[in-house]
Amino acid sequence: MPSRASPEPSPAPAACAPARTREPANSGDHGRLRSLVVVLGDQLDLDAAAFDGFDPAQDLVWMAEVEEESTHVWSSKQRIAVFLAGMRHFASALRAAGRPLDYTRLDDAGNRGSLEAELRSALRRLGPQRVLMTAPGDWRVLQSLKAVVEQSGLTLEIREDRHFFCTVREFAAHAKGRKSLRLEYFYRELRRRHGVLMQGDQPVGGRWNFDADNREAFGPRGPGTLPQRASFEPDALTREVLRDVQTRFAGHPGSLDAFAWPVTREQALQALGLFIEQRLPLFGRYEDAMWPGEPWLYHSQLSVALNLKLLSPREVVRAAEEAWQAGKAPLQSVEGFIRQILGWREYVRGIYWTRMPGYAEGNALQASAELPAWYWTGATDMACLREALAQTLAHGYAHHIQRLMVTGLFTLLLGVRPRQVHAWYLSVYVDAVEWVELPNTLGMSQYADGGLMASKPYVATGKYIQRMGGGCAGCRYDPGQRIGERACPFTTLYWDFLMRHEHLLAANPRMALQVKNAARLPAEERAAVSRRAQAIREGRIGAPA
Repeated sequence: MPSRASPEPSPAPAACAPARTREPANSGDHGRLRSLVVVLGDQLDLDAAAFDGFDPAQDLVWMAEVEEESTHVWSSKQRIAVFLAGMRHFASALRAAGRPLDYTRLDDAGNRGSLEAELRSALRRLGPQRVLMTAPGDWRVLQSLKAVVEQSGLTLEIREDRHFFCTVREFAAHAKGRKSLRLEYFYRELRRRHGVLMQGDQPVGGRWNFDADNREAFGPRGPGTLPQRASFEPDALTREVLRDVQTRFAGHPGSLDAFAWPVTREQALQALGLFIEQRLPLFGRYEDAMWPGEPWLYHSQLSVALNLKLLSPREVVRAAEEAWQAGKAPLQSVEGFIRQILGWREYVRGIYWTRMPGYAEGNALQASAELPAWYWTGATDMACLREALAQTLAHGYAHHIQRLMVTGLFTLLLGVRPRQVHAWYLSVYVDAVEWVELPNTLGMSQYADGGLMASKPYVATGKYIQRMGGGCAGCRYDPGQRIGERACPFTTLYWDFLMRHEHLLAANPRMALQVKNAARLPAEERAAVSRRAQAIREGRIGAPA
């Protein structure tokens, strides 16, 4: 895969949305428009680098809602609504800040349906001297917008995305010359550079990583009373978006009945405060736990606000660190949470922008199965998958263990084409922006990059899901059985996975013992596992109940 550091990028597709008339452009008081500032649906930050030196008398902000950003992958209603509501509220914030705006809505007469077509039209209509933007978070979008601007005889000026702790060039320097990349070393480097949870040159508490303390399950009685979700009643503008999405994208998956995501800067700050106060103290202990009927647990649900740029990762990390300093949250929780923001989030962005576009084509395990159709409906008789999929379709959300060790684990074991898995994740989750979703899906979840991101495939039997509270008690399948009528499909497919990839996995020190265990199975049992796995792949087991 080519390793190419591109100009500085930032999160995802310019969202798609509904309607009203195009706002008139203001070309300023100095004749020809000086700067057209392009803002995408995941760049909702008034302090972004694109606004440096902005002069309302000479410059103009350009935003467009276009259908293609909801249909190039079949986006869920929740995801479309998050981007549209965020964009429309940000348009209001721009007006309040006195920044002239050229804004195209989805139902505007003559809306051309794609970002590149709308930008091409705007360049002809407005005739700016230059076009600039903060680096986007999607390779496809970057390439298409650059091409349009260059075809108009201008050069697209890409400004660094200050949202992140680490630039793409800094990540490329970190990765240069390394045979393999590992989060831990990168994370320590950023902790030192930014002085986060440090005492001099050493980590507070004497340890860099408290991951071993952050794997508890709730036990048979469950989580007990949980804090309420930080939810936001849709205002008039958001209700308008919900109506438009329900009408225009009626055939898309998911539901808008429970829409309550933060879509403004003020709401995002409120969500951050509630997490720090109510959930952070127990976040670390239970960050890998699951429980049926409890989608939120102690997770922050801040990723959508972060990825839309309604929150800065610096203020999120600072708030968590200050909670520890004030004795309001234990170090294991604060470090575990900060590792997700300062460590993992920055790490996957570096992987994406230094490895695209070839990274998206990875398929190290030669997976060729089709994504089960019931991933779009939740109609399966496997309790843990039914729970995770129903929750995803209702809220556009699932926490990281549900994504990695339930929905992602099943597709990995089944052998689904990685590009199909990627398209599904990008479609259904409200926080899905390609720079963060693609490496998490192809690298961490599906091992499609052959181990660049993860030192081994993250595979397990149904016993792991049972141990972490995945709802196995109410399931028709037994996670302790690999063959037979009640054998859990996860468990069957786990052993089949080890047998199918025996030669590849035997060379991995972290997988060698598991491969040896599979090799010890009697020949007749190995054959029975293979037969049942094939029945699962053919949809004869686990299909709609």
